[in-house]
Amino acid sequence: MWEIGALLLLLAILAMFIAPRFFRPGPGGGAQEGTLLVTGVSPRPDAEGEQFVTIAGVLNGPTLDEHEVYQRFAVDVSKWPSIGDLLPVVYSPRNPDNWNLVAQPPAEPPLPPRE
Repeated sequence: MWEIGALLLLLAILAMFIAPRFFRPGPGGGAQEGTLLVTGVSPRPDAEGEQFVTIAGVLNGPTLDEHEVYQRFAVDVSKWPSIGDLLPVVYSPRNPDNWNLVAQPPAEPPLPPRE
């Protein structure tokens, strides 16, 4: 019976040494915020709703400077990006090619004029 307890103890100690390799919340492990300067974008379709867009651009952030990226994802046609746009993004400092656009909060409707 004590063999099982010793085996469990050894597995727990092994897990303590291996776990930090997979979970790094520190400065080098968490997502970083940056900006993407759009240098290329696929043509805007005539359709409505969400459509796939391909964006090429230059990513800048606190841990990198002018890293060229390229990605395809779905975007609402009414918010289609254009060349020269500066978009907020989050990226992995370990692999800046792993990036995503930051969701913009919906715009608040204007307040009615005061009389």
